[in-house]
Amino acid sequence: MRQLRQPRLAEIVAASLRDDILSGKLKEGDSLPRQEQLFTQFRVSLPAVREAMRILETEGLISVRRGNVGGAVVHLPTSQRIARMISMVLQVRSTTLGDVSGALLHLEPACAALCAARPDRAETVVPKLREVIEAQQAAFDDPSQYPALARRFHETLVSQCGNETMIVIIGSLETVWTAHESTAWAEVSAPDGELDESSPLARKSRRAALRDHEKLLAAIEAGDVDRAVALASGHLAAARASSPNLTRGVSTSVLDGAELGLGADRAPADARDA
Repeated sequence: MRQLRQPRLAEIVAASLRDDILSGKLKEGDSLPRQEQLFTQFRVSLPAVREAMRILETEGLISVRRGNVGGAVVHLPTSQRIARMISMVLQVRSTTLGDVSGALLHLEPACAALCAARPDRAETVVPKLREVIEAQQAAFDDPSQYPALARRFHETLVSQCGNETMIVIIGSLETVWTAHESTAWAEVSAPDGELDESSPLARKSRRAALRDHEKLLAAIEAGDVDRAVALASGHLAAARASSPNLTRGVSTSVLDGAELGLGADRAPADARDA
């Protein structure tokens, strides 16, 4: 039989280790066996093992450290890492932030519909959304904290829709838009906490947003799918229209994940390139 090429052997080793990570056999923070052990386990050359490590590190599934405590540490895929990858793909395609916003205007109401249609919504969706709304109410007079809680409502709505594919894909877009909002709000937040009434963070705007969230929760709790969709759509459109700082330039600004803080995870001090 023709001998397999070294890169192919490396892919076989990487695939086996990848399966261990994604199946849950290896957990977040676990250490892979040292390269010498993997060499013995898979009966391949050390260069093939090193190439397998490079493959997994490129995929973000491990980070490789050197020194006495060196080795490869496992990292499970997270919404932040998925959002980072999606942001890079969108950036390559010259996608604007307005395009992301437009997608969410169509996709988030679908999540609201699924939440309202869940037969177990009283035990799953409703308590989670109510918890966020109560946090919003408690932080209502703190414009420095309120925006993050308002965004958490939208992220929670998606995360509780019950469809895992939508949770991952739409949730990643929510992460991208949340990063944009955080940047935009930081630019308009007043150091002394005082805001002009025209500001989207002003008390009147916060009250309107909170009221919309409360109405949407009530529709979901009642299982009213059509009303949940209508309220979600209306709220998103109104929020975009009343918040010029969120939409200024988004139709022409190409998404940049690094600018939005979606850059690479902070590596350990002793991390090295594979």
